[in-house]
Amino acid sequence: MCQTCSSGVSRRNLVAGGLGLLAAASLPLAAQAQTQANAPSDTPDAALDKLMQGNERYIAGQMRERDFSAGRAARAEGQAPFAAILGCADSRVAPELAFDQGPGSLFVVRVAGNFVTQDGLASLEYGAAVLGTKVIMVLGHSNCGAVNATVAALQKGNDLPGHIGDLVRAMKPGIEPVLQKKEDDLRHQAVIANVQANVRQLQESKPILADMVSSKKLRVVGGVYDLASGKVVLI
Repeated sequence: MCQTCSSGVSRRNLVAGGLGLLAAASLPLAAQAQTQANAPSDTPDAALDKLMQGNERYIAGQMRERDFSAGRAARAEGQAPFAAILGCADSRVAPELAFDQGPGSLFVVRVAGNFVTQDGLASLEYGAAVLGTKVIMVLGHSNCGAVNATVAALQKGNDLPGHIGDLVRAMKPGIEPVLQKKEDDLRHQAVIANVQANVRQLQESKPILADMVSSKKLRVVGGVYDLASGKVVLI
């Protein structure tokens, strides 16, 4: 029997120990990054409020003026983002702009259709457990091409080229139930359902995110960005 097994070390303890080493290595850098103007919020609720206040400024055209060169040297030494965004790769949706945040404030993972992949999950785990993000937002948007393609493929059985069909297969579990309800605004409801499905997946993802959510160290929420107005609505 291996020494680790005989000592009764649990998988959770191994995970915690590994994260502890990563966090310890990052602490001096994170401490420097926290001295920047966009310092992290202390609680998940405060972090979410900070995101939504930034979106309000963006909608009103009152974004803060920033000199992005200021603090560049400090940011090179470390980062301490207060929130993470799982967003769509759509070129019209830029989280840093939508939430009026400067460099170093948001930890962003993007993929067409804003769904959870294994690599994306690992990145979000790193953001929460090591870098200290307090909130993860799954950010969908109106008129999402990936969602529309999934709806069309599920309705008509389209044979999509290349690896685009992989997007449909990944998004199908969250979107397919909406098609059965025959909603009037089907595509928008599909956007919402896709966001909600991925929020649940992250909230239940063990061992890291689920534990942080249950201990109230982290919130996972969903939002939909309206392309025309720029407004993010929490769902």
